[in-house]
Amino acid sequence: MAGYWQHPEETAKVLDKDGWFATGDIGVMDHKGHVKIVDRKKDMILVSGFNVYPNEIEGVVVMHPGVLECAAIGIPDERSGEAVKLFVIRRDPALAEEDIAAYCRENFTAYKRPKLIEFRDELPKSNVGKILRRELRSPTS
Repeated sequence: MAGYWQHPEETAKVLDKDGWFATGDIGVMDHKGHVKIVDRKKDMILVSGFNVYPNEIEGVVVMHPGVLECAAIGIPDERSGEAVKLFVIRRDPALAEEDIAAYCRENFTAYKRPKLIEFRDELPKSNVGKILRRELRSPTS
């Protein structure tokens, strides 16, 4: 691509001097050389210098039988730079914050565990059903 239409400042952020386009996607390569996109760089949470990928957190937490859906974002934290905040939609109405916290203690190292857990009735989504993390970061959401 030559750049974003009439947005040279945005183009400068994603095209390097050789014309390579930085998509912001994070991928992993398997032993056969196949690449799988696993997250977006701008969604990555940096906790005390460690990379935490929201999709990883969400993929584990949604396996809890009381969770219908969830989303993880990074929030500012004085001590660690950022911390994980988890938004949860309950499958089981009796599911409590401590249930999620205990499950996370069993399944994550300390820096990946959500510092805050917020229950919601719904999560903001795009027209195709993708959770809009940027709206969860907004102070009005």
